[in-house]
Amino acid sequence: MGKTTFLQDFKSFAMKGNVIDMAVGIIIGAAFGKIVSSLVSDIIMPLVGVIVGGVNFTDLKWVLREAHTHDGHDVAAVVLQYGNFIQATIDFLIIAFSIFVFIKLIAKLNRKKQETPAPTAPPAPSPEEELLTQIRDILKDQNGK
Repeated sequence: MGKTTFLQDFKSFAMKGNVIDMAVGIIIGAAFGKIVSSLVSDIIMPLVGVIVGGVNFTDLKWVLREAHTHDGHDVAAVVLQYGNFIQATIDFLIIAFSIFVFIKLIAKLNRKKQETPAPTAPPAPSPEEELLTQIRDILKDQNGK
């Protein structure tokens, strides 16, 4: 009985609209992140590299200890690859900026949708309509008595 309640609770939680919306958002965000990462690494960073003198940021590294052989075993070099860090930082900044612009655009569209004009009050009746209304009311009173 405890398992059934747990499974039912989990099913009701998982099927709530906001959880499904969040899952869709994560999937789309991951795909969007790949697109922006490709934009940064394949288009923007080569241009930046040309501007700063042909530097490929992903190749930037600081070798702390060269590779060597010790007791017949190859020991790999110890390297700080700060170029990858620069690349990841630029990726993040561009992705964050893109998402910011996208959210601002959606918020602007939602604001326009919500800013529907308030219904205008019906125009005041003309003098002729007021006179006809008074005549109608008088006739009702005479017939009702």
